[in-house]
Amino acid sequence: MEVLIMISQLLLGLSILVILHEAGHFFAARMFGIKVEKFYLFFDAWNISLLKFKKGDTEYGIGWLPLGGYVKIAGMIDESLDKDQLDTPIEPHEFRSKPAWQRLIVMVGGVIVNALLGIIIFSGVLFYFGEKYIPMTSLKHGIVASQLAHEVGINTGDKIIAINDRPAERFNDIYSSDLLLTQNSTVTLSRNDSVFKITLPSDFASTFIDAEKTSFLLPRTTFSVAEVIKGNPGYEAGLRSGDSIVGINEIPIRYYDEAQLALKSFAGKQINLTVMRENAPVVLKPVISEDGTLGFYPKAEEFNFRFTEFSLLSAIPAGYNMAYKTLSDNVKGFGKMFSGDIPVSKSLGGPIAIAKKMYGGIWDWYRFWVTTALLSIVLAFMNLLPIPALDGGHVVFLIIEMITGKPVGEKTLMVAQYFGMILLLSLMVFVFGNDIWQHLIK
Repeated sequence: MEVLIMISQLLLGLSILVILHEAGHFFAARMFGIKVEKFYLFFDAWNISLLKFKKGDTEYGIGWLPLGGYVKIAGMIDESLDKDQLDTPIEPHEFRSKPAWQRLIVMVGGVIVNALLGIIIFSGVLFYFGEKYIPMTSLKHGIVASQLAHEVGINTGDKIIAINDRPAERFNDIYSSDLLLTQNSTVTLSRNDSVFKITLPSDFASTFIDAEKTSFLLPRTTFSVAEVIKGNPGYEAGLRSGDSIVGINEIPIRYYDEAQLALKSFAGKQINLTVMRENAPVVLKPVISEDGTLGFYPKAEEFNFRFTEFSLLSAIPAGYNMAYKTLSDNVKGFGKMFSGDIPVSKSLGGPIAIAKKMYGGIWDWYRFWVTTALLSIVLAFMNLLPIPALDGGHVVFLIIEMITGKPVGEKTLMVAQYFGMILLLSLMVFVFGNDIWQHLIK
């Protein structure tokens, strides 16, 4: 069921993005009287389509290959690589007959729509759902540090004060791009009444990607037993809902992470488990499972969550800021990738990675729309890259034409298009192969 949900969310999200991106090209072309021959969601490779119909001069359809979509604009050298039309006299309704500035608007139409869509979705999410977060000030017991955190100098119980000298106001700030994508990022900590700063190693972003991202740092919390699972060691030994674990053998227990570590250290062994029950200590003697668990769900202390509501007017600038930050993070991420700080294999993800890591196996509308907005900004950025066959490649040639006053030769454009298509197909093969490999090794 989870796989079906992931696939459904991926197809729905990509369909929204592709249709609106291509609609940006479509309506810009029609605005200038340019004929659009085809408008397709997904590719109808070898002219095989799942659905198609014709309205006016345009054939609309759904292809069978879910790798994007396209509009085929008359008189334009595009991914169809249709050379026949270039051997005929130029018609007034063709792309090549229009002034360079009009063709430029047509080419950036999809990018503009994706950028606006990202802002609109982010704004809508903030307006409808608001924003919920954990203030750093509510983490009175500090954080739980993973092995990676210990390696860079962060200990369990530390309190995060600042990231790159900016006050850390929210717990999620520790997963921000400011920490991951800034060279030689710093973290200011409070430990045992002393305040000091650590500098993260230059390869931290690459190491972080390999680690379990969500458990790099966790809020430290006291706890009690919420539910005991039948058939497990805790249930058999008499552990009850509402018990508070205060000791494991001679080890005093106050926090959930302490209980986890102690139980793992006695895996497969019998222990003296001291719990407080109705304000009185009770000693149980369970045999810990081989994986170091008792079999219960914890009830963590309540954090003082804060919730921010947005009016429509306040949601729009906040949505714009989210979109701008997403774009900025992508630029920084590409910089890290090209500088070699983050390996390409860890930076680029295909459909499998998007479905698993971004959309997930639970249908959550908040997560769906945030992910779709993020992908819309990414799609806008990617399409502006100056690669032949992408919108950005066409834009480069049009800017050259506007500067020199002469169009780039059709043979040059065709060669560039071939090169761009080969490059993109190679990239797609790499991304799919990397997706499959990462899925298999995990």
